[in-house]
Amino acid sequence: MSVELMLNSANLAFVAFARSFGLITGQPVYAGQLFVFFVMTVAAAEVAVGLALIVAIFRSKHSIDVDQMSSLKDRS
Repeated sequence: MSVELMLNSANLAFVAFARSFGLITGQPVYAGQLFVFFVMTVAAAEVAVGLALIVAIFRSKHSIDVDQMSSLKDRS
C-alpha cells in the first residue's frame, strides 16, 4: 500500500512539473503524462502478481488466514 502511495505522489509531481514546464515554453510537453502511464502499468502488474499469489495460496491451503500459514517456518 505504501508503494502505491509513493507511486501516486510521484505521478502527481511528474504531471505538475510537465504542466509547469509546458507553460514556460509555450508548447505542450507530454513527457510527464507518458511516464505516469508507464508507472500505472507497473502498479497494475504489481497488483496482478499479488492477487495471483493470494489465489495460489488459497488453492493450495484452502485458507488465506495468515496465522495458519507455517510452510516457510524452519522445522529444525
